[in-house]
Amino acid sequence: QDFLGQAFCTLGEVIGSPRSRLEKPLTGIPGKKCGTIILSAEELSNCRDIVTMQLCANKLDKKDFFGKSDPFLVFYRSNEDGTFTICHKTEVVKNTLNPVWQPFTIPVRALCNGDYDRTVKVDVYDWDRGGSHDFIGEFTTSYRELSRGQSQFSVYEVLNPKKKCKKKKYINSGTVTLLSFKAESEYTFVDYIKGGTQLNFTVAIDFTASNGNPSQPTSLHYMNPYQLNAYGMALKAVGEIIQDYDSDKLFPAYGFGAKIPPDGKISHEFPLNGDMENPNCVGIQGVLEAYFKSLRTVQLYGPTNFASVINQVASNAGSVTDGSQYYVLLIITDGVISDMAQTKEAIVNASSLPLSIIIVGVGPAEFDAMEELDGDEVRVSSRGKFAERDIVQFVPFP
Repeated sequence: QDFLGQAFCTLGEVIGSPRSRLEKPLTGIPGKKCGTIILSAEELSNCRDIVTMQLCANKLDKKDFFGKSDPFLVFYRSNEDGTFTICHKTEVVKNTLNPVWQPFTIPVRALCNGDYDRTVKVDVYDWDRGGSHDFIGEFTTSYRELSRGQSQFSVYEVLNPKKKCKKKKYINSGTVTLLSFKAESEYTFVDYIKGGTQLNFTVAIDFTASNGNPSQPTSLHYMNPYQLNAYGMALKAVGEIIQDYDSDKLFPAYGFGAKIPPDGKISHEFPLNGDMENPNCVGIQGVLEAYFKSLRTVQLYGPTNFASVINQVASNAGSVTDGSQYYVLLIITDGVISDMAQTKEAIVNASSLPLSIIIVGVGPAEFDAMEELDGDEVRVSSRGKFAERDIVQFVPFP
């Protein structure tokens, strides 16, 4: 992109300007006037509602010479000073005058800032590869008017002002129909905590041999008598934040990828405190003590499997259906995952449960697989089924 200029200001400057509208010159290119930028501010309402709607159109004007139109919609919120701000664009539906757009969700604050009678303008465009999209027409509505779509179809005439002035017999440039409209409240983390929801925090630590010998300073599990190793620091950093929301401060803590006594069998879900019946540790300090004790008794081995511990926590989360409990699983690992297919399946199956998974990556390894599990770009899927929601957050540490 070509640099056009820059401006610096504080939020206070914008708010304190007449009508909360600040105009500043753009600078940054020596000897050239770069123009000006205008910043307008409006305080957001406390409205937490979100709406999901779907629209279609009928008999839109044909704009393409060799085909039909490639229509898309642009929604604008009206501002207090009478200007309009884009708040949503639909996808383009190619080569049709009767498009049906996918349902989309938008916060009511973005659509009308909680003012149900504020004008919402919608422009209809024909998409052009070069970016000079052709204007088909427009219509106006409001949140209150759109909300009637919960019980009936709403049909809007798409009007092109230039055509209306030029052609006496002009009726419209097509119609847009609101097919569905659903409003619901969006609750915050604080709302759930205030409502009595308890967090249940579980820890899973990677004991595979790729971490290195715990007695060697190069190991990620090195038991330094003077400071915490990478695993200890990651556990403390995340755990000390979460523990305040867990009333009993009893944290199940597991290890995976090690041979455990007395028979040396490989386990991907062994309790750090050695008690299969009660894997709970008291507080983050209790988890750290159990972790260091395990380092002295187990043999680091492999492979790096996540699925077992995810399924274990998911089974606990699946037993709670009244919203009173939410589970958080912290997995600390040094790298490449061995059971990717099984882990994806476990995540997809758990995505409808009250569960979130935090994966912390320690050490210098490549964490591409963890980024894939994070699901920010592409939702995790298994056997053709996509996760209902993104429940994984990956964080490299430090």
